[in-house]
Amino acid sequence: MKTITGCILLCLLALNTIAQTGERKRRLDEIEVKDSAGMVYPTVVVQKLLMTGKYTIRLNAASQTGLLVKLTEEEINKRNERLPRPGESRFFKTGEKISSFTERDIRGNKYNLKELLGKVVVLNFWFINCPPCRMEMPDLNELVENYKDNKEVVFIAVALDEKYAIQDFLKTNPFQYNIIDNGRYIASKYGITSYPTHVILDRQGKVNFHTSGLATSTVPWIKKSIEAALKETVPQ
Repeated sequence: MKTITGCILLCLLALNTIAQTGERKRRLDEIEVKDSAGMVYPTVVVQKLLMTGKYTIRLNAASQTGLLVKLTEEEINKRNERLPRPGESRFFKTGEKISSFTERDIRGNKYNLKELLGKVVVLNFWFINCPPCRMEMPDLNELVENYKDNKEVVFIAVALDEKYAIQDFLKTNPFQYNIIDNGRYIASKYGITSYPTHVILDRQGKVNFHTSGLATSTVPWIKKSIEAALKETVPQ
């Protein structure tokens, strides 16, 4: 729990300070943030919107106010290209294979990592009462949508929760990954203690990306890593 709380605090601290040209850095709670219609947004709402990576704040130094602006698709893509790679998790090593597991998802579909060699496997470790896990789900759903017609990419989410709890959660919180329930033993197998944790396995079953916690750069780098892995030669 301490690790999870720490991830949340680090994310909020990173977002809570924004640069102001020619002056000291300003904190979100020191300025009034409005949209183009003049609606004032609470700091906590602004933090959540910034975390999606789809918004920015344009500061007015004279009035010490900020204008909340939704970025265009082109602006988002340009910004994503500049985002630094998120820090690696403590649980995996880039370039190494991980031990396999065989399990069924909540719809009864069977997954065996050994049988998925030749495909790009995108793993997400999460649980229902993990705030950053829930915050990133809309962006992860968009990612799944982008690859819905590509059978070479497999999205698997290992949840710690029981099947009935997940099914109830999904009624109001859609998550498009293939979800394995009651996955504590899988998470413990890899020593995972921070959530969410993301891992991407290339066509040879080797780790080409892994990270823990929530960051603006996480999903863009998951997509970059998927694209890089897809370009690799399929092992014979």
